[in-house]
Amino acid sequence: MSEINENLTDTLVFNHIPFPIIILDKNGLVTWCNQHAEHVFQIEAEAVIGQISSYMNPEKAALNKHSWDKLLHTEESVRFENIEIELGGGITTYTTVVAKSYTFDGEQYVMTIYEMNEADKDGSSSIELNHLRNGLDDSFMLLYFDQEFLITYANPLFLKLSKWTPKRILGKPVWHMFGDSDGDVQFVDSILSTLRQGDVWNGEAKKVKKDGEIYWVELTAIPMQLSSEDTYYIFLEKDITANKQAQKHLEEIAFIDPVTGLENRHRLEQIVNEYIEEGRHFSFVFMDIDRFYTLSDVSDTDVENELLIEFTKRLRLYFSDSIITRAGLHEFALVTPLSNWFIEGFLHYLQQHPIYLQGIAVPLTVSGAITKYPEDQHSFMHLIKASYATIKKVKERGGSNISVLTPDDHERLSRKAAIEKHLIYALDRKNLQLLYQPIVNLANGKVERVEAFVRWTDSEIGVVTPDELIPIAEENGLINKIGSFVVETACLQLKDWKSKNIDLQISINSSIHEFRDKDMAKMLLENLKLNDCHPSSLMIEITEKFALEAEAERSIMTQMKNLHQEGITFALDDFGTGYASFRYMLLLPISSIKIDQMIIQSITKQERIQKLINGMIQFGKSLDFQVTAEGVETNEQFELLRAMGCDSLQGYLIGHPMTAADLEKWLG
Repeated sequence: MSEINENLTDTLVFNHIPFPIIILDKNGLVTWCNQHAEHVFQIEAEAVIGQISSYMNPEKAALNKHSWDKLLHTEESVRFENIEIELGGGITTYTTVVAKSYTFDGEQYVMTIYEMNEADKDGSSSIELNHLRNGLDDSFMLLYFDQEFLITYANPLFLKLSKWTPKRILGKPVWHMFGDSDGDVQFVDSILSTLRQGDVWNGEAKKVKKDGEIYWVELTAIPMQLSSEDTYYIFLEKDITANKQAQKHLEEIAFIDPVTGLENRHRLEQIVNEYIEEGRHFSFVFMDIDRFYTLSDVSDTDVENELLIEFTKRLRLYFSDSIITRAGLHEFALVTPLSNWFIEGFLHYLQQHPIYLQGIAVPLTVSGAITKYPEDQHSFMHLIKASYATIKKVKERGGSNISVLTPDDHERLSRKAAIEKHLIYALDRKNLQLLYQPIVNLANGKVERVEAFVRWTDSEIGVVTPDELIPIAEENGLINKIGSFVVETACLQLKDWKSKNIDLQISINSSIHEFRDKDMAKMLLENLKLNDCHPSSLMIEITEKFALEAEAERSIMTQMKNLHQEGITFALDDFGTGYASFRYMLLLPISSIKIDQMIIQSITKQERIQKLINGMIQFGKSLDFQVTAEGVETNEQFELLRAMGCDSLQGYLIGHPMTAADLEKWLG
């Protein structure tokens, strides 16, 4: 016998405590138990010592949301409530376990005390059941059923609420308390099926009082198996009718538009998702009232509401068999089985049934979109996005039309959705890469810098170019993560090239969205410092649209000027294609302009284009800007630009975008 066992056995106080005690080592193995534990649990101490305890162990502690390691290192006792304990002979009960860790002779132990005694093991189950039934009778509506689901007992709480009398309810089948619709029958069938399998059923149930009034209960149905031939069932019920009515009222507030009485956009999403789960085919119709705020005096809310109410009436009359919702201020959405030709006919119906406000006919038209499920799109959000894309095209053409997207349009939208979905994982796993395109200085013929391009090849959707990737990332908010990836990767590359004595500047493209992050400049400088890169080794390219917006946002201008002071240079990309402004060229720290490739590629086609490009080059030089021509692909373009005095060239004639390793070979 170990020293600790001898010590505990000789300490009579442990055997006089009227509770079972089991002592465990740090791994949860039994090292000792007292006589009460042997009697209550029907175990022998010699047989369980060295075994994992089934009463309390690391796994049971974790299930009760308490780490065993934490238990070993706390000085306080820990109480575990409602722990299931086997008493022997297949009998189980629930008790509280108090656990206390301590150290003896340099080893850690846990004493577990079970708040029960031998009387708990041998007590009268009939007395316990009697107390239990009395407690349930006072707290719940209580019903007993025999094997055939005939009512054998109904307590006073049930009789009072349901208005039944014992004479009218006892001996009646379970169906007597529920409605008789197909849905009710299926619902009760599901409860009985669960009970026959020996499982407990719990949930909300709609029931019927004697006078036909509907009420709701929280129902727990329990099968009681006394023997293979003796089974009965108990229904425990709590009245929740008031809660259901309050919930219904709140749903009406949450889901019903107060002006038109139509269900709103939140309810629309629920309806569409329900239809999708049920596998229904339907048309999703989205309508936007054209020029809404020019149709009525927007300062007069009553007039605006009258217009919406009258429009709603026409929707309801024309689309009588469809679900109609108000999806926005002047947007409406329908879920309908109707064909396209009928839906498109609503425009003609509006002409035949004009809306009059204060005695004057309102020239109301709508721009609409029809998207089919599942032929066109496969989720609520994609139906919405397809609808907005369609309405945008309709409005660009003047409005007053209900249209559909072409299969190609839907394919583009589906690809966009796939890109959005896969991009999250690609950024998380850093599956994007940077390619570098050389830019040559015409004065000395040397590569002075490279422009970094994001490239992403996905196993399912293929190659995603920056022209496709960046707008999507700007729209869904992932552009900042892409920007961070580009900065981190570019700075790592600069560090690598520095170690190889390759002196190159990297230019990266940046979005206005990135600079709206107040920590953008800080993140850039930290990455440069982390990789021991001088700020002058990095150039940031911005578009004319970026420059125009930056001019109006002081915080962006401040970040740009701080970066410029540190040594980072800025280039104006795609010059000549956007919002030409002399003002932002003076206000922003721009030191370089890049003439857009579309203009450069036309240099040999017209003399006027040559004069334009020459003027742009001279204009840039007059402001001491370095001028770079993008998209140079032929020797003729090369010679013309050199003759005009262009500072540097970029394009396929010089080199394609390539990996860092390929660029190093190309330079060598």
